[in-house]
Amino acid sequence: MALDARIRELGSRHQSLEQAIQDEMRRPYADDLKLRALKRQKLKLKEEIEALREKLH
Repeated sequence: MALDARIRELGSRHQSLEQAIQDEMRRPYADDLKLRALKRQKLKLKEEIEALREKLH
């Protein structure tokens, strides 16, 4: 069940990145470069989660 634990860990990090994106977007002068970097990280995590889920099936 190591894959399950890894998926949960990545899911938690994915949620944290989503929160960081939302926080940055609420700022009056959001940093576009920071937003892009956060979104890129979030997408990479999503792709990794999906790849691991495919291995489970």
